[in-house]
Amino acid sequence: MDSSHATDLRVSDTEREPVIERLQEAYAEGRLEHAEFDMRMHLAMTAKTRGELAGVLYDLAPAPVPPRFTRPARPGDSPWDGPPPTGEDRMLAAVAHAIGYPTLFVGPLIMMLLSGKRSAYVRRHAVEALNFQLTVLLITIVTFGIGGMLYALTWIVAGIAAVIALTGQSFRYPWILRLVK
Repeated sequence: MDSSHATDLRVSDTEREPVIERLQEAYAEGRLEHAEFDMRMHLAMTAKTRGELAGVLYDLAPAPVPPRFTRPARPGDSPWDGPPPTGEDRMLAAVAHAIGYPTLFVGPLIMMLLSGKRSAYVRRHAVEALNFQLTVLLITIVTFGIGGMLYALTWIVAGIAAVIALTGQSFRYPWILRLVK
């Protein structure tokens, strides 16, 4: 079959997955505005042929090939960890945890919305910090302020999370509500 007919072949869900992942990466990198991201996601999900699917990514650079990890897996690593984060990513992820001290959930929310667009690593850490701060706030509200004593503990846990973020590893707070994904 020549290449002109290959674009006419129907696509499967398996063929759509890498295109959807690339669109998500491009959105996180800031290459796509939200409305355009939504439109392209719709087009990718409804594409019937390989040609239509290829058109969704026509002006986006291919995803960078991540360098291979040479270190053995460690506790806390997960199968969805991407390429090693840059120094700036690690610093911003640590800030997302530490900024919860003075701002409660507002700081991690801002970090997720601004820096999370350009780095999946920063977004994951900011989402964790946001969910942690929201959980502690909800406990404080439900217990009519008594849960506020947890805030002393949150400083310690968030500090540990910030240090782990600086080392380039994933971190998940235990026993929290995951309200934001």
